[in-house]
Amino acid sequence: MSKEVKENNGALKIETPFKERLWVVIPVVLLVGLIATLVYNHHAEFSWNGFIAGFDTEFLIFFCIGVFAQLVDGTLGMGYGATSTSFLLAYGVPPVVSSTGVHVAEMFTTGVSAISHHKFGNINKKLVRHLLIPGVLGSITGAYLLSDVIDGDVIKPFIAVYMIGLACIIIRKAMQKNIIKKKTKRLGILASFGGFMDAVGGGGWGPIVTSTLLGRGRNPRYTIGSVNAAEFAVSFASGITFMIFGGIEGWQVIIGLILGGVIAAPIAALLVNKIKRQPMMILVGILIIVLSLRTLSKLL
Repeated sequence: MSKEVKENNGALKIETPFKERLWVVIPVVLLVGLIATLVYNHHAEFSWNGFIAGFDTEFLIFFCIGVFAQLVDGTLGMGYGATSTSFLLAYGVPPVVSSTGVHVAEMFTTGVSAISHHKFGNINKKLVRHLLIPGVLGSITGAYLLSDVIDGDVIKPFIAVYMIGLACIIIRKAMQKNIIKKKTKRLGILASFGGFMDAVGGGGWGPIVTSTLLGRGRNPRYTIGSVNAAEFAVSFASGITFMIFGGIEGWQVIIGLILGGVIAAPIAALLVNKIKRQPMMILVGILIIVLSLRTLSKLL
């Protein structure tokens, strides 16, 4: 919908339609509600001394992981979960804590990312609507299974192998040339699978959904912006599910990832059309493979 132009005392005033404002209002309201809920339910777990003491070397590591993962995700449209989860697992963080931390952090980072991509005009609203509900349903199912059914220690090597697979997909997509634009069918199935694997594995929404859409010849700018916007709802759904069925552990991980990601999200949205995608995708893919192999070597 186009913006309405009204004359006010001889000056032209541009008014944004209500439906257009909802793309910013909804993420802001959900994030404010989430912050209020977390403060109300978990305020007893924090003290000023504990808060200050939490800013140690480990916190800085999680903060840097959050910055790097969000820069990767915001510019490539993929890789936040895969990058941050690979780093966290390699650092020794348990799978459930890692996946919960990543998805609770993503509730904030993807919200800021969605607003930023909307501000820079990177969103195809029709594509977002097609991805939204199937992606949310898939993520809720995956988050429930990981929180209440699947043993984290048992699944850890499988997650590492899965991450290597995602990295290979990222590298393969980077190497593709002369992509012919084709109509994408079964967007609902693609979004459901992406949401499910993202919740179970701690990453996969971008590498599965974004890479598939880009591989079908879709415009990178609008694909990345739209998939990032839909990812807010997917991450919010899985994050809430983790909170309900598994509780919240690893506050230092979560806060570090949130602060790093929120700071990097607007920068990534601005850089989405300015960074060379191919070398960046190859570099990220190789990094994920190295980290996942390190995790496997520790387990074996």
